[in-house]
Amino acid sequence: MVKIKRALISVSDKTGILDFAKELNNMGVDILSTGGTAKLLRENNIPAKEVSEYTGFPEMLDGRVKTLHPKIHGGLLAIRDNPQHMQSLKEHDIGLIDMVVVNLYPFEKTTQKPNVSIEEVIENIDIGGPSMLRSAAKNHRFVAVICNPLRYSQVIAELKKNKGAIPESLMRELAVEVFKRTSLYDGAIYEYLNRYLTGLAQQPAQGFPKELNLEFTKLQDLRYGENPHQQAAFYKEKGKAKGLINLKQLQGKELSFNNILDLNAAFELVKEFSNPAAVVVKHNNPCGVAEDKTLDKAFLAAWKCDPLSAFGGIVALNRKLDLATAALIAKSGFLECIIAPEIPAQVRGLFEGKKNLRLVELAGLEPIAELEFKRVSGGLLLQDKDLDTLDPKNLKVVTKKKPTKKELESLIFGWKVAKHVKSNAIILTKGTKTIGIGAGQMSRVDSVMIAKKKALVSTQNTCLASDAFFPKEDAVVNAIKAGVKAVIQPGGSIADEAIIKVCDKHKISMVTTGIRHFRH
Repeated sequence: MVKIKRALISVSDKTGILDFAKELNNMGVDILSTGGTAKLLRENNIPAKEVSEYTGFPEMLDGRVKTLHPKIHGGLLAIRDNPQHMQSLKEHDIGLIDMVVVNLYPFEKTTQKPNVSIEEVIENIDIGGPSMLRSAAKNHRFVAVICNPLRYSQVIAELKKNKGAIPESLMRELAVEVFKRTSLYDGAIYEYLNRYLTGLAQQPAQGFPKELNLEFTKLQDLRYGENPHQQAAFYKEKGKAKGLINLKQLQGKELSFNNILDLNAAFELVKEFSNPAAVVVKHNNPCGVAEDKTLDKAFLAAWKCDPLSAFGGIVALNRKLDLATAALIAKSGFLECIIAPEIPAQVRGLFEGKKNLRLVELAGLEPIAELEFKRVSGGLLLQDKDLDTLDPKNLKVVTKKKPTKKELESLIFGWKVAKHVKSNAIILTKGTKTIGIGAGQMSRVDSVMIAKKKALVSTQNTCLASDAFFPKEDAVVNAIKAGVKAVIQPGGSIADEAIIKVCDKHKISMVTTGIRHFRH
């Protein structure tokens, strides 16, 4: 074990440092410190000697140089059972430092600030901090090193238990944590500066890094993954402040792996709508979507689209859950989760008897621009998130017949839904509600047939949205037989001319978007 007699404390994140330093002081540990940390300690009656006083060399260059000194790194790197090392320290009047408590300048947070300047980013590249951490971690047989404020209580407990000493097992554990932290820190600096210095900092879609360093922090272990024999956990990406990571569960069993996937799919879709809207999702696909003047009408229409598939599904709302909507949901079949920006206490009472139903609040309906990752065997695929929105002015009417105003509204509604349905996706709509959804089929013809079969009402005079172009006329022919009167699709197929002729022959309208929304 190593007896802690002198500690160097220099932290950017001051969380918990006062209580930690007080405990060290009470144990008789001498404290060295720098700049703002030293000032904070002294203001709270914790004795601390400035590093500049200890080294006899002042801080300089606006604080860029303060701990890069032989009296600091010699005291950290000396091997205590090496006589030559100890003799060198004696000759140069260098004292031993038994503990380093350092966390680094907030480089990652700085890069996330809106309109941050490159000068500010560079000033938040820590030099002295990583140097001290690495020196201490390299010599972990003799020096305790702490870079994580969450470790403070554990270290104090060990010091009290061992009369001011720390066991070698914890010293090794702390050192490994340091090398992980400095590695990720350097990776973040590399990624940002590589993009900035090559002119890509403001153009994420036009260039991706040659090397990708990802850092995630575990939020919770999950009961299991997609299946009971698979282990799973839920992680938050470092530096991210928005998204499903902020969900607040108000009631029900612990969220499962599949619940979280479906909650994400449902909430991402419901964000598409500005009017009151409801989405019912099952197995990562919507089985009912509607937009209306009131939330209760929207939910009822979404539920009626496919109540059989909705059993055991997820309901997402883009408004505060009101009593009228909650009463309808409570009377519906079994659901896994309800997610909404707000679920007031008086509404929750309607669901008290449904102990397995998870009630989840999640504020923030704005789209989040971020990269998407897909794991493949031995590697990773990276892409921009599909945030393209449709400007109605850019729609191109390709048929002789133009869609009516109501048909155009229904087409645009269906197009928003198609973006969130597994390809091949076909959406049948009446007004701003789905009446049939064909999802995830290998053939677009099959998707049309499934959407027709799923419909519980007549498909006459419906609108159809397709997430990608039609490779042949067959799917459109089947849609016309089902009663479709207007179609929205990307266009761009070699069969476009033939498909348009079919539409003109049957006097239906078709518009193209020029945008594809494949969702594999």
